Amino acid sequence: MAHRQEILLTGAGGQGLILASIILADAAIRDDKNVAQTQSYGPEARGGESMAGVIVDIDSIDYPKVTEPSILLSMNQQSYNKFIPRMEESGTVIVDSTYVEQLHGRPVFSYPITRETIRVIGKEVVANIVALSILNSVSGLLSSESLKDSVLERTPKGSGDLNIKALELGEKLVHQGEDSHLGAHSQARQ
Repeated sequence: MAHRQEILLTGAGGQGLILASIILADAAIRDDKNVAQTQSYGPEARGGESMAGVIVDIDSIDYPKVTEPSILLSMNQQSYNKFIPRMEESGTVIVDSTYVEQLHGRPVFSYPITRETIRVIGKEVVANIVALSILNSVSGLLSSESLKDSVLERTPKGSGDLNIKALELGEKLVHQGEDSHLGAHSQARQ
């Protein structure tokens, strides 16, 4: 991993991306990294635009907002269209192909995050945890143990088993993609 990673988690309000960013920041702290986390909402809470930024670095962070994203997670088409121009050329782009269908000609990691969450787990509410697991599996940003501990601590009590299944599903989707050669240079749908 490069010393500094600037991550944008984007989508619609209600998709749990703010919580996902808090979990990501907490896991980075557990891995003894410096972290800055920011968030913004659109005019409506649910359904409006939602964006959270997380900066992870081994050195000190002097400015808390993401300015040069190296990782972008987009959970809907609108957020993908808005934030893809901000991505550095060598950055990692992860999309939920359930909602992001029009890609702009650059390599992406495309996974049917929401669709598979509903199909396998039966509850869309943990799609954010599946997405976080995919982000971590693709980027190697954090230790799996730190991410798991943060998820268990930061999500509602009594939802531990559900969230563990979500983490496992994210890892499984990444491994299935690798096995079928649907890696970073693919825009194919699963």
